[in-house]
Amino acid sequence: MTGRLWTPERNRDAALAAAASPADVIIVCGVPGSGKRTWARTAAGERPAAILFDAALPGRRHRQPVIEAARQHGARVSAVWIDGPLVVALNRNAARSHDKVVPEARLRAVFAGFELPSHEEGFDEIRIVGR
Repeated sequence: MTGRLWTPERNRDAALAAAASPADVIIVCGVPGSGKRTWARTAAGERPAAILFDAALPGRRHRQPVIEAARQHGARVSAVWIDGPLVVALNRNAARSHDKVVPEARLRAVFAGFELPSHEEGFDEIRIVGR
């Protein structure tokens, strides 16, 4: 094998290790089509030193590795849950380019099984955006 091996874990660790000092880590979670990327782009301009994770991360088990890695680097960890109606996410998803559409069954499954972020997971702050 040649070249770099990319894994989500290496990507996460590299982003945290690149921070010059303990940073704010913000996990932006919600269903596909909820507006995570739009929120993250705005936040990145307002908080350029923060490390943002923009992904569905629908359950505790999905968020825990990021929280643990952030804590190992002395970072403060916040969650931003982009909340909204399923119909809005479905409409936005349908309007995406063909290569970016999430299968509807998967989007519905993420919506149905989404676990709300909680302080028990290790978040210092939780913000709900939407509704």
